[in-house]
Amino acid sequence: MSNLCIVAYLLLIFGIWIWVKEHFFIHDYRFRRVVPVSVKIFQPKRTSALSIEQRKKFQREVLLLSKFRHENIVRFIGACIEPKLMIITELMEGNTLQKFMLSVRPKPLDLKLSISFALDIARGMEFLNANGIIHRDLKPSNMLLTGDQKHVKLADFGLAREETKGFMTFEAGTYRWMAPELFSYDTLEIGEKKHYDHKVDVYSFAIVFWELLTNKTPFKGKNNIFVAYAASKNQRPSVENLPEGVVSILQSCWAENPDARPEFKEITYSLTNLLRSLSSDTDATSSNSKANIATEDSTSSLVQERVVCDCPGLKMSKTKKLKKKTNKLMNMIVPFLKIFKSCMSK
Repeated sequence: MSNLCIVAYLLLIFGIWIWVKEHFFIHDYRFRRVVPVSVKIFQPKRTSALSIEQRKKFQREVLLLSKFRHENIVRFIGACIEPKLMIITELMEGNTLQKFMLSVRPKPLDLKLSISFALDIARGMEFLNANGIIHRDLKPSNMLLTGDQKHVKLADFGLAREETKGFMTFEAGTYRWMAPELFSYDTLEIGEKKHYDHKVDVYSFAIVFWELLTNKTPFKGKNNIFVAYAASKNQRPSVENLPEGVVSILQSCWAENPDARPEFKEITYSLTNLLRSLSSDTDATSSNSKANIATEDSTSSLVQERVVCDCPGLKMSKTKKLKKKTNKLMNMIVPFLKIFKSCMSK
């Protein structure tokens, strides 16, 4: 039995029957520690009942995941084919990005957090595209958060595949996040070939980024036919009231012409600069606020002194109190000065 199968098999012999994406613990003998994991199984219950397409999807996901080593891609641990098809990955305790946004809704996410999440996604996609991989199903439900809910990792590579210069099967994505070139005026059957490239991921990223900025569902309440028609007619979610810096990124990423969309390397660069700019502005605002508070305190002090000086009675009273304090302090210091002087003369 292979090492990959042993990992999953250990879970089964301890009486654990696995449900989709449920959480478990395995013992990592290399580091002598217990490791929490997430297990995804492919239904139905027995491998023999799976369709050829389901088997291919499983094989493709295992093959691709086993190649990936990146901080913004969920870490692959193992897989098994009997008695069930299972993929074991690191446990992401922050849940999916979709559930996180729903928990915050209707409020929008913090702008810096939204851009930070988008940067994590862009970095993961930059790595994939640099290695000739198209994800083809970028959406919040396929993105997982770390336990502190500050970082995002890409997951679910069932539709991912290596990019080719020829035609690829039309089985990619979820309508609300699909690029317009994936839609056709002619009827296409599942499995039929169509030409597209990694720029479909850039379009999907733009829709996800828009969701992060607004915490709204794209084309909410519209059916798949409407969404497909709107995308093909260059209709996009509203960018009204969004910061100018992010609008330019969105509009370039969801451009109708795939060739006009930027590479993820460029997106990563733009988001990094935007995040730095926001951090600098925040620091400057904080410094100005502190300076204003200090100025107000200083002004208040000056006003109080002016009031005291303008009132002769108060001025005399304050002078007497200050003189008494000074005399008392000198009476305490003089004995120490005498002792110090005698020590120095010896």
